[in-house]
Amino acid sequence: MLIEPPVGSLVEKAGSRFGLVVLAARRARQINAYFNQLGDGMGGYVPPQVHSLARMPLSIAMEEIYEDKVVPAQSDDE
Repeated sequence: MLIEPPVGSLVEKAGSRFGLVVLAARRARQINAYFNQLGDGMGGYVPPQVHSLARMPLSIAMEEIYEDKVVPAQSDDE
């Protein structure tokens, strides 16, 4: 089975598996909120940053991470 984008590449971009999960989940919630508020007329959320055929917010978030449209925040500890 072929998975696009490749999970190994996503983990490298996020720094760790845990970081990938947190980053993708956070962005997926933002994308979901964006789609839910579309009819309200007020844009409070950033729309998806990639053109995707995916319908699931998590899939779109993964594509954004793969395309470097969403990157993990760097902490002061690093």
